[in-house]
Amino acid sequence: MPSIFSKIITRELPAYIVAEDEQHIAFLDINPNAFGHTLCVPKKEVDKLFDLSEVAYKELMLFSRRVALAIEQVVPCKRVGLSVIGLEVPHVHVHLIPLSAMSDATFQKKVAPTKDELVHLAQKISAEFR
Repeated sequence: MPSIFSKIITRELPAYIVAEDEQHIAFLDINPNAFGHTLCVPKKEVDKLFDLSEVAYKELMLFSRRVALAIEQVVPCKRVGLSVIGLEVPHVHVHLIPLSAMSDATFQKKVAPTKDELVHLAQKISAEFR
């Protein structure tokens, strides 16, 4: 059964997409730790990060880096943190989280941006990604 991320990739489900190439997609997390929390996902559905081929792993990290650099240009933060946990959805995904404090990375504190804020933010990050 396709993951929720596979359904976003095929556009069966909506998402606030900020970046995309032939092998990856990045979209805003709808239950973010911090404003700008973004998920980078390979389009090929693979459950665990270390099940990716070495080439696919490196390409995902390079794509995630480009997205993180775009986020840093748009979202005020001290840095963009990276986390890979993978328990919530059985499809590899990299969390890019704008950090101003350690509590932003705990997955215990959440923020609730409005739909308009998400649309505007996705457009700004997408413009920086290009």
